[in-house]
Amino acid sequence: MANTEPATVTNKQVIFPHYVSGFPKESDLKVTTTTIDLRLPERSTSVLVKNLYLSCDPYMRICMGEPEPLSSSLIPPYNTGEPIVGLGVSKVIDSGHPDYKKGDLLWGIVGWEEYTVITLTPYSHFKIHHTDVPLSYYTGLLGMPGMTAYAGFYEICSPKKGETVFVSAASGAVGQLVGQFAKLMGCYVVGSAGSKEKVDLLKKTFGFDDAFNYKEENDLNAALKRYFPEGIDIYFENVGGKMLDAVLINMKLNGRIAVCGMISQYNLEDPDGVHNLATILYKRIKVQGFAVSDFYDKYSKFLDFVLPYVREGKITYIEDITEGLESGPSALLGLFHGKNVGKQLFVVARE
Repeated sequence: MANTEPATVTNKQVIFPHYVSGFPKESDLKVTTTTIDLRLPERSTSVLVKNLYLSCDPYMRICMGEPEPLSSSLIPPYNTGEPIVGLGVSKVIDSGHPDYKKGDLLWGIVGWEEYTVITLTPYSHFKIHHTDVPLSYYTGLLGMPGMTAYAGFYEICSPKKGETVFVSAASGAVGQLVGQFAKLMGCYVVGSAGSKEKVDLLKKTFGFDDAFNYKEENDLNAALKRYFPEGIDIYFENVGGKMLDAVLINMKLNGRIAVCGMISQYNLEDPDGVHNLATILYKRIKVQGFAVSDFYDKYSKFLDFVLPYVREGKITYIEDITEGLESGPSALLGLFHGKNVGKQLFVVARE
């Protein structure tokens, strides 16, 4: 039902001014202020939301590049001169859609701004029914990253108890969950990260069997042989490049690789080559890229699986939270320099 009292308020936004090559800079994102009417037009079927938490995710770098057919088929590029788009947790202010009413909470695709008018499409947004857990979790553990970890590990890798699992970028929003899911399955799990703090987090907080700092390893192949003398059954790929090359020759026969992301490659104008591709044939390795959106029909099943573990304290989730819309650009760009510890997000409003 539409609001009866019109109200116009300021709406701070993070605008995408131009396409980016190489590592993005804070000057590639502009914070501006406009206004918005908190009353939807009559007969509108849209939903007006107030954004509470906004998510910073590595895939967003792909959206900042010049439109390109391959990547655009998976993730649409940003429109110059408009707010950048990402995932967030929001509260409904006004609704012309029968499935949402004022005060409802949801997570899904929104602009980087204080208020967004959203048009609902299948699986673009999900109503939040469980509020006994932190709302911010719906940008991570209970949102897209959690669903990504679940789909990639269980649906693509088909893990079995006792198997060996390697996770790269293991302390990030997705990796920390893959490792914990693997431990719940009874697997042996090793993760890589880019600092001593993150390596300690993997072993002491997330329960990985072991972990290493890839920046301290001159020979990634030798490092993997040290941790996996019998080879790797499952590799959850978040990095690409030299790490993928080293993993391939350390995979076991009939190993599985879920390709979730390749953060080491997103800012390179000349991406790294991979030399050990023949091992995919020799060892009958399954390598599968995937988009989490292909699995959103299983979101209810995922919640049924993960929520009991969260409530029982059997899954730990670490967030790196900054305050204010103005902090968004530096928080996002920090991902590409390994500055975040855990899931990166920022608060726009608490309620």
